[in-house]
Amino acid sequence: MQQFAIRHHSFGKPLEVLQLEQIAQPEPQAGEVRVRLEAATINPSDYGMIGGSYGRLRELPAVAGREGVGVVDALGAGVTGVAGGTRVRFPGEAGAWQASACIAADELLVVPPEVPVEQAAISFINPPTAYCLLKKIVDLQLGDWVVQNAGNSAVGLSVIQMAKAFGIKTISQVRREELVEPLKAMGADHVVLEGTGWAKGVAEITQGAPVQLALNSIGGESAIDQIKALGDGGTQVTFGGMVGDKVRFPTRFLIFNDVRLTGFWWDQFAKRIGTAGVREVMAEVYSMMADGRLKLPIEKTYPFSEYKAAIQHDGQPRLGKVLLKP
Repeated sequence: MQQFAIRHHSFGKPLEVLQLEQIAQPEPQAGEVRVRLEAATINPSDYGMIGGSYGRLRELPAVAGREGVGVVDALGAGVTGVAGGTRVRFPGEAGAWQASACIAADELLVVPPEVPVEQAAISFINPPTAYCLLKKIVDLQLGDWVVQNAGNSAVGLSVIQMAKAFGIKTISQVRREELVEPLKAMGADHVVLEGTGWAKGVAEITQGAPVQLALNSIGGESAIDQIKALGDGGTQVTFGGMVGDKVRFPTRFLIFNDVRLTGFWWDQFAKRIGTAGVREVMAEVYSMMADGRLKLPIEKTYPFSEYKAAIQHDGQPRLGKVLLKP
């Protein structure tokens, strides 16, 4: 049998190198299951993998996409303990923008039935990143302050809602004024506009409490503002670089304010903690998704046949995620 997949045979700009193709439907081998895709998402890191700039690349030709959710629809020989129809993470290593893929049964990440399908589709990269940024870098206490840029991103929205659940205060940097009220409605304590010199008045925002943690996924001047806003001994974590601009080495703040700079990459962290560790993190994420403490907006869903329109839409100003379905 044949199935549809969105693939690229060279690295480059998505609209130039991606193609909707028919490929052979895989059959599960001994110890494997086949997963049928329900919904996949478009992530910024997908563009890095398609373009050839990401930290980990696939052999060409490659199916695009890293994140999606599906159901088990075929079992290989010797597989027990998993039933057909079980909702699981789609095998991202194989490429998520295809109708089905196979994975070893003991590597499955099961999604609780209480989690809505569209939320499950976007649960495997951004929400666990947000959880780890808040829980695994600095020992934050009730009422501590965190600043983040790209507050309207999926990680940013996850940080806002998770921090509220944990009793942590947030300052979220955004570039568009129309985002201020929607973020506050989701639980943001304070929203600031980039380029307004907000860092100079951070003590007034926090009523004198130090900012313990800064979450940077943009770089450039946005990251420098965060460093200025950090309290003594504060930590900035960089997990993305949207603008690609150089950041001046903050000598003064490193010396006189004892500011710490570090990085975080979920892929690497997940490998280090192993399958059991990933399942523990995801259990926390799913607990919040199941009871509504974490709910991420969905912008629009496109069929595979309209992948070009989906990618164009993803590049426009928006608040929610763009999804793809076979």
